[in-house]
Amino acid sequence: MSNYHRILCVDDDKDTCELISWMLRQDDYSCAVKFAYSAAEALNYLEQESFDLYILDNRLPDMTGIDLCSRIRQSDKQSPIMFFSALARDVDRKMAILSGASDYLVKPNDLDRFSETVRQLLNQSKLTARRKVHARKRCSEIV
Repeated sequence: MSNYHRILCVDDDKDTCELISWMLRQDDYSCAVKFAYSAAEALNYLEQESFDLYILDNRLPDMTGIDLCSRIRQSDKQSPIMFFSALARDVDRKMAILSGASDYLVKPNDLDRFSETVRQLLNQSKLTARRKVHARKRCSEIV
């Protein structure tokens, strides 16, 4: 199994996308990051490929991050979803978790937690992928 990760980052602010890209490069992640600047663009990517981690803003021009998270969960029940949003209210955090998010970081306050959270979520994603492969092998052995 490869240590190469596929990440979809959805944020309409290009400066935030550049910051995320820079942070991932600094931590030397083996990953390909796709950026979507709207929910519609993100949903289009989801129709074409799968991802190991989703990083979402809560404020998007065409849909809330909460709604996008719910839509992602309809097709991908396993991959972790992390919010990285300026919305810092407890209700925003709770709604994100209820919609299927794994974690919720507030920008810029939680920049110091960003890298470690990404690392943990990618490890979680890798373990989930291994379990899927193992389960498929067991099923094929039974049949």
